[in-house]
Order: sequence, then structure tokens, then C-alpha cells
Amino acid sequence: MASQDWFDKDFYAVLGVAKDVSDADLKKTYRKLARQYHPDSNPGDAAAEARFKEISEAYSVLSDKEQREEYDQMRAMGSGARFTAGGAGAGGFEDVFSRFGQGRGGSQFDAGGFEDFFTMFDRGGSSSFGSGRFGQTSGGYRGFGGPTKGADVTARTTLDFATAVGGETITLQGEDGKPFKVKIPAGVADGQKIRLRGRGRPSPDGGEAGDIVVQVSVRPHPVFTRDGLNLRLTVPITFTEAVLGATIEVPTLGGDPVRLRVAPGTPSGRVLRVKGRGVHTQKGTGDLLAEVQVAVPAHLDDAAKEALERFQELEPKENPRAELMAKARN
Repeated sequence: MASQDWFDKDFYAVLGVAKDVSDADLKKTYRKLARQYHPDSNPGDAAAEARFKEISEAYSVLSDKEQREEYDQMRAMGSGARFTAGGAGAGGFEDVFSRFGQGRGGSQFDAGGFEDFFTMFDRGGSSSFGSGRFGQTSGGYRGFGGPTKGADVTARTTLDFATAVGGETITLQGEDGKPFKVKIPAGVADGQKIRLRGRGRPSPDGGEAGDIVVQVSVRPHPVFTRDGLNLRLTVPITFTEAVLGATIEVPTLGGDPVRLRVAPGTPSGRVLRVKGRGVHTQKGTGDLLAEVQVAVPAHLDDAAKEALERFQELEPKENPRAELMAKARN
């Protein structure tokens, strides 16, 4: 940033804050404005991008204690003065620097005064414009300045099915070997990511810390599967239960079994619903969906076989595949 800018630009006005604004309020204001005018939030908007650049430039100076002090001193010293191309007696450049020439012959600007002036901006470094911290940015979007967010850290955990459904606070080990706690929300799904904001790597220039991103894997359950907030399972029933109807017991996840009524003539694949026995989350509660499957006996004794043969003689002489064949022909 050229020296003229320190006189021309009122960084407090750019951010809309008072000159005695606290560091916390300054940071809060900057974040609000940065979110509003960030180029990612305003694609193709040149005015918003320019505004974002102004905001970042102002914050990069005012958020740095030493740069802010130098800026305040220079603004107070200048009192509205401007650098001009005028020579001696024309004001401008010579008027501004005359304070450093006091005691060296009035307003005459000698080499000592020149060095004193630049030392204020570049303590311990070069005395030329654009060197040291003078005019530098500190990262940010496309080099516009402003603090940079720290890097995210990835962690992984594998949960059993019941823990994923019910939720739990678990302990994981960080990259530094130190343990940290993670609250697993009820209903977390396999492959879902949980973000712990501000607990990742620190910013390299005083910005927000990164996040810890926990990637969750869920072990399959031998009985239950997830269907959104619903829990599904397959329940075998006998041929006679399907034909004649019955009341059966069905397991629930982590609870007592429930009793379900199987209506007479229930086919394989019919789903029986138990309200409110699925996954409980802040977004709602699912149901338990029990899909019945008619179990065919693998072995029959002679009496059972004879009974079925008699039933076969008496059962309706209709072809259960007739509709299927007709649809296939069409």
C-alpha cells in the first residue's frame, strides 16, 4: 500500500467502527462484512469484490496492534495533508515532514528527517516504501488481505449400529495424541461427517482456527437396517400363519418385542408398521417396518405331506402366475 493511501483512506469508516473500537468488536464487524461481500457469495459482482478488498485491507491494518498504532500516528500527524509534487514552500510533502526536521534548520528536510519518517513504518528494516510490513497483506481471498482460516483436521471412527441410532458421546484421539470428546447425534448415518468448529489447526495469521471433521462409519446390524428414520427388518412367518392369520412377536432395537397381527391371506413382502419404534432425532421419529416372508419348510414328515396333498386337491384351481404371463405377453 502506497503512503498516500494511509492519508487518503479512513479504515475506521470503511469498517464502520469508532476509532476506539475494541479488538473483539473489530473482529466481529469484519467477519460480518466479509461474509456479506465475499466474492464466493457474490460471483461476478465486481462492486462486491472491490468492497471486500477494501474491508480486508482495512482489517489487515487495524487488527495488527503495531500497524494500527502507526496508522493512527500518521493520520494524526498528517491532519489532512497530502503528498504533492510541489517544491519547497508549496506545502504538501514538505509540510508533513517538517516535524521531523525540527531542530535541523526549521522546515528544511534533511536526510536524517527522511530516515526518521520511514523508521516509523519499518522499524528494524529497510527505509523504502513497500518493504517490511509496510504495504503487505496477510493472506485472504486472492491476496486481498485479511486473516486466513486454519486447516481442518480429519478424524475417523466406526460405531456399532445401536450407538449410531441412539447417539452417544465418545472419545477419540487427536493428531497430537491427546483425547477429545465428540457428541454423536442420534441417527447419524454411515458415511456422515461431524464438524467440530474451531478445534482444528490454528490460523497462521490470527484468523479463525480450522475444524475437526469426524467421518463416521457404521457397522451393519444382523437384523435391522436403516431407511431414513425408519428401521427395517424381515420377519419369517409360516405358511399356515400367512393363510389363516396369526399374532406374532417382532424384535425392536434395544427394547422389548412388540406383538403384530398378521391378517389371513398375508403374502410374502407385505410390510407391517409399528409406529414410533424407529430412529428418534430432533427432526422427527421413524417407525419400525416389518416385512413378512413366508417360510417354506425344508422337511415334512409323512403325515404333514399327506395333509398338504389333500389340501392341494381342494385348493382353488387358479394359476397365480396367469396375470404375470399376460403382462409379459403384452
